[in-house]
Amino acid sequence: MTETPDPETSFLEQLGQRVRTMRALRGMSRKVLAKVSGISERYIAQLEGGKGNVSIVLLRRVSQAMGAHLEDLIPAGEPSPDWPVIRDLLRKATPNQIAEAKDVLAGHGASAHRRSSFSGIALIGLRGAGKSTLGKLLAKKIGWNFVELNKEIEAQNGLSVAEIIALYGQEGFRRMEQAALAQLLAQKELMVLATGGGIVSEPLTFDLILSSFYTIWVKAEPEEHMARVRKQGDLRPMADDRSAMDELRTILKSREPLYARAAAVVDTAGLSVDAAAARLSEAVAPMLQSEPRMFARG
Repeated sequence: MTETPDPETSFLEQLGQRVRTMRALRGMSRKVLAKVSGISERYIAQLEGGKGNVSIVLLRRVSQAMGAHLEDLIPAGEPSPDWPVIRDLLRKATPNQIAEAKDVLAGHGASAHRRSSFSGIALIGLRGAGKSTLGKLLAKKIGWNFVELNKEIEAQNGLSVAEIIALYGQEGFRRMEQAALAQLLAQKELMVLATGGGIVSEPLTFDLILSSFYTIWVKAEPEEHMARVRKQGDLRPMADDRSAMDELRTILKSREPLYARAAAVVDTAGLSVDAAAARLSEAVAPMLQSEPRMFARG
């Protein structure tokens, strides 16, 4: 007879998997999470391995250090992949908006389809994929503005990304990221937008990207990501980590299902800059030709 898994053991394993996945989505190594949370790296490893019967207080410290909601770490059956977006929208909704949403969900209201204005092309993907380099070339070719979201965040707040995270944590940075994106969209100008690699970890912000832009996942092999990041001299968040490549692979694996929600994929593996730029142009050509009126400037 097959032995039935112990429910508590299964729960702890799922909890550990969620912590590991959330950490990777945030692009944090165990070392960084341990430093920010004040919990030992060894204990975090036990927790992620399903061997740590963690207290709710320690789990709260872990979630706060990652800028995540505590409930996102608790194994539960979410009703749909859109649940985190719906939940975060409800948190920000007014009483009237909540009442209207209840009517629609109960079948008492007319179905409302959100119509976001088209803002251009957004490039998503891990650091080192070539989003900024290729985005600039594409923007110049089609005559649109090029915007690097992280630089917009820095300009609006007068601090570098590293300083923002050091002062306000992951949660504070994600709030500023969402605010910077909202300000860009309010300008109602077509742009090619290069996003930060971790933007997919914030449901509302990523949903705004998907609904406002023709989104393209720019990808490469893990070794190429690492080599390009090292060449840029920016190892955040993998500096001083001997297992940097393993961490990068874990980050990429956790984000791939979210990156894959993009409308198109451009694989730059093994390509020169010119060849990768040509492939990106090919990827957007059908979209640019399909509805010319969509791209008319007001």
